[in-house]
Amino acid sequence: MSDPILLRAARQIYLTYRELRPDTAEQPTGVVINRLTYRGRLLFSKKPILLPLEEFIPIGEIESNEDGSDF
Repeated sequence: MSDPILLRAARQIYLTYRELRPDTAEQPTGVVINRLTYRGRLLFSKKPILLPLEEFIPIGEIESNEDGSDF
């Protein structure tokens, strides 16, 4: 399981995408997020290429706790 702070940042990026693009059928595979700055981007490919300070958080992990019950 990912760091809760990174997971929260990744979830916010994903929810913003869903809010701004509700008509988009393309589902991202996850979010790549920088562990120091908490800046991230959606990823649509199956094999992420990460920089040393980046972490990939799969969409399943983001959606599984979307209600925030684990915080």
